[in-house]
Amino acid sequence: MTVLEAGATAGNLYGSPGGEIDTLPNLELRWGLGGDSELVWLPPNFQYQSANVGPGGAAVTTRGFGPTSAGIKHSFGYTEHWQWTGEALATLPSGDSAFGSRGLGGAVNAIVSYGNGPLGVSLMVGVTSQTEPSAAGGRRFQSFNPDLVVTWQTSTRLQFYAEVYGQSHSGYRQGWGTDADGGLQYLLSPDFEVDLEEGVRIQGDLGGFSNYTGAGLGLLF
Repeated sequence: MTVLEAGATAGNLYGSPGGEIDTLPNLELRWGLGGDSELVWLPPNFQYQSANVGPGGAAVTTRGFGPTSAGIKHSFGYTEHWQWTGEALATLPSGDSAFGSRGLGGAVNAIVSYGNGPLGVSLMVGVTSQTEPSAAGGRRFQSFNPDLVVTWQTSTRLQFYAEVYGQSHSGYRQGWGTDADGGLQYLLSPDFEVDLEEGVRIQGDLGGFSNYTGAGLGLLF
């Protein structure tokens, strides 16, 4: 089994009134393995930023590719309502100087999920060690990363979701960053879903946006 997810986002750049931040294709590929495991690959995203420098000044634009990540996810156990999962990811020294990763990074995540009828709740807690892009100094920092997702399936085809997530360090010597998003997912067929999403910054500077709108799709092979 292979799952492909992709999408695009368009948003407002935090700290720059009228600034723009766009990303695509936001790819994620997952391959099912034996023993309740799967491989995960996150190819580089293309990002475009445009910041206003002041009245009468020309906008400053930056564009480039982020890093590549890959890893493995494993289900350690499940019951009728609960599931326990672990995930390990490595971020390669890759991407360009503006948005890439200067050095090797890593993440370890623990995930517990609960489902009861149309309601689903998932909590992930993880730790990461990563490096900034070279243009930002390329310095290493560590972070604690919680993520809470709630889903509500209103029919066999339609599901709504809401998410709150954060990082204890959103950059070198930067403090907490917290964002939220929510949206809907709709099954066009058993193997093809589309989704719409709206995200917003709560505090800090995680992701670089103040808000964004996104659209995507998922394919099952």
